[in-house]
Amino acid sequence: QVQLVESGGGLVQPGGSLRLSCAASGIRFSIYAMHWYRQAPGKQREFVAGFSTGGGTNYADSVKGRFTISRDNTANTVYLQMNSLKFDDKAVYYCNARRPLLFTEYWGQGTQVTVSK
Repeated sequence: QVQLVESGGGLVQPGGSLRLSCAASGIRFSIYAMHWYRQAPGKQREFVAGFSTGGGTNYADSVKGRFTISRDNTANTVYLQMNSLKFDDKAVYYCNARRPLLFTEYWGQGTQVTVSK
């Protein structure tokens, strides 16, 4: 039984910060590449941040320099630190686990991030 559970979303003012967490269970966490996606109303789901197969990180241009992805394999958890939040960052954020080469992936239920004055 595989579960990805996001947490940490909420309401924040522009320029503020949030830290999202995604706790995984039912998978061998260390062999999965972890990613964050988001989807705003009326828009397609888009890539935000993730780990490459070599252990490096990748970011969407829109969040580069403001967001940081990290993971704790002991805790089976991936994080997304979001700083300098903008109105355009408002979306539902989803955690994604993808097994390299085998094209097996799992999704969390999402957590809402709202940026508003």
